[in-house]
Amino acid sequence: MKPEPFVPEKVDGDHRFVRNQTDGLVWHLCRYRTLYADTDRSKVVYHANYLRYFEFGRASLMRDAAYPYREIEESGYVYPVIQIGITYYTPLYYDDAICIHTRPAELERVRLRFDYVITDEASRKIVCKGFTRHCAVNAAGVPVEVDEKTVRLWKVFPK
Repeated sequence: MKPEPFVPEKVDGDHRFVRNQTDGLVWHLCRYRTLYADTDRSKVVYHANYLRYFEFGRASLMRDAAYPYREIEESGYVYPVIQIGITYYTPLYYDDAICIHTRPAELERVRLRFDYVITDEASRKIVCKGFTRHCAVNAAGVPVEVDEKTVRLWKVFPK
């Protein structure tokens, strides 16, 4: 199955954000180069490492939004992953340069979701698409409402 094209263009000259010309959605952009340690015996990037790339994208987005995850935890909130989904389209190999596109997607009272698109930097082909869903919990692990600063991120993220 072939994915819809992903055609990113910078938003207002800011290299951290791109708009997908196919559907008009804005995404945060960060770059990564795959490590030898990311590959498996078949010399392709091991499937579970894509979740690390999602985390890298999510952490970069939060840092660029001036709300790094460390601050979230220091304010008494934790957002464990409660659901993941990923569709792979083409493999990655050692030393591939990739673009990780991340966006805040759904926001509920105690849960939130981030969406991801990983592309090969050189060919711009979609490598995979996915999501992570998180639940807001306090330090004791009890579900709580999503904190105000995180809610604000969903409101101010470029449209």
